[in-house]
Amino acid sequence: MVNLPSIEEMLKAGMHFGHRTNRWHPKMKPFIFTAKNGLYIIDLRKSREKLSEALEFIQKLVKEDKKILFVGTKSQVSEPMKKMAIEASQAYVVGKWLGGYITNFLVIKKSVKKYLDLTEKKAAGKLEKYTKKERLDFDREIKKLEVRVAGLVSLTKTPDALFVWDIKEEETAVREAIQKNIPIIAVCDTNVNPELANYPIPANDDSTKTIDLILGAVKDAILSAKK
Repeated sequence: MVNLPSIEEMLKAGMHFGHRTNRWHPKMKPFIFTAKNGLYIIDLRKSREKLSEALEFIQKLVKEDKKILFVGTKSQVSEPMKKMAIEASQAYVVGKWLGGYITNFLVIKKSVKKYLDLTEKKAAGKLEKYTKKERLDFDREIKKLEVRVAGLVSLTKTPDALFVWDIKEEETAVREAIQKNIPIIAVCDTNVNPELANYPIPANDDSTKTIDLILGAVKDAILSAKK
């Protein structure tokens, strides 16, 4: 059983505000309620229905000990996404998506191993024997790897599902997931093709309140599935 936000909570979060009517994707038409002042208004009854389906799928994955990779590189979503993923013990990518995160996972796995090895050695003081210049080089390498792969430490294989905030922004990630037949859960505003996602969630993808509302519901769904 998932704990869904109410329609009123969705309204307060501005989840119903889509993009301007001259920036839309025709495939989003079934999820649009009306147009007002040059903006499309998303039908929140359908948003709630689709959010419920997505949360139930997420809970099913968690109960089966499957891995979800959360992707959100837009400035307004990256920090909330990272925080939610860490609190829910999930893998994440919130920096630039580097081609191959999914399609070339073995190479990514080697980078994760290198990152863990260097951070462990630094924590144990095993890098102190090197010169100051060499230690600075190690620090730079750790920081570079941290940005790229710190969120992937819990992944031992390609993820079982992808949660994407904004299909348009994360086009490469979506393309890689489709190539590998990995199911996609995605927040879809009125300017994207929801058919690219197995579980589209029609919603304003720019509002910080909407970000908090949806990610809060996702975190609750994951944590309750672990009990």
